[in-house]
Amino acid sequence: MAEGVASADRRTRVTVLVALGANLLIAVAKAVGGLVSGSPALLSEAAHSVADSLNEVFLLAALRRSRRPADRRHPFGYGKERFFWSLLAAVGIFVMGGCFSFFQGVEALRGGAEESFDGYVVGLVVLAVALLAEGASLLRALRQARKEGGTGGTGALRDPALRTVIAEDGTAVLGVTLALVGMALHMVTGQVVWEASASLAIGVLLVCVAYWLGRDARAQLVGEAADPELSGEIRALLAAQPEIDSVEALFTMRMGLDATLVAARIDLVPGLDSERVEEVAVRIKRAVARAVPEAGEIFLDVTDADAEKAEKAAKGPAATGERGGA
Repeated sequence: MAEGVASADRRTRVTVLVALGANLLIAVAKAVGGLVSGSPALLSEAAHSVADSLNEVFLLAALRRSRRPADRRHPFGYGKERFFWSLLAAVGIFVMGGCFSFFQGVEALRGGAEESFDGYVVGLVVLAVALLAEGASLLRALRQARKEGGTGGTGALRDPALRTVIAEDGTAVLGVTLALVGMALHMVTGQVVWEASASLAIGVLLVCVAYWLGRDARAQLVGEAADPELSGEIRALLAAQPEIDSVEALFTMRMGLDATLVAARIDLVPGLDSERVEEVAVRIKRAVARAVPEAGEIFLDVTDADAEKAEKAAKGPAATGERGGA
């Protein structure tokens, strides 16, 4: 399991580096082309590529830092670093990409934009090259996601780093397409509103993607439960143990890409002495860990369900928080 995850991390790192190299080159080309042509859509796309480049740096940090071993201050490891840096990437897309695109669009509508024929040609060539580069990076990320998802490994789309690269590259392809259309219509009609509208549309697109990525990272940072399928598998495995009479409660929380904390409240069959209970608990933990490698930490709370129910019944409505009428 660990070896497979490490291999997936190496492939993801290469994918991120490819995207970083492409975005850096494209950002420079878009910025130069935008300054030469005076195109607001092209300058918006330059800001988009700069934001993506910074985000790839965040993702590389996530890949490196999330694999640090557990220590005294972080006994459950550093797996959630992956989600934290993905959240920063989402913020970068919103601030550097979306807000600047809105600014460029509004400024173009307010002051107009003069572009020469040569400027149009430079802008369109830059955007065409950017479309090819972004498309190639997107295809690589999609191939990796399809390969890892299809092999049933770590679940490629659960990896926030790879998911962010796919979202960025997909958004970049759509953004470049919008910029191409806006610039072409500006050139044909002479109306800057087309290019300004393209900048505004790129801004809306980036804000929506940033919100989606940020919401996902937030859910994982605050303690998202494991997938229902995994939780169901763990519950069924516990219920199948001959020493367990019932599974009273099951709690899970994702601690990283391939690590899940499991806490279960179980009722054992009657007649087990204290020494036997300890042996059974150790055996059940090992059985769950073997069957579900993602379950990195397993805690079992042995309880007497019948005794708890009798105690609550004896205490009356106050035990359940109920209040009697007057």
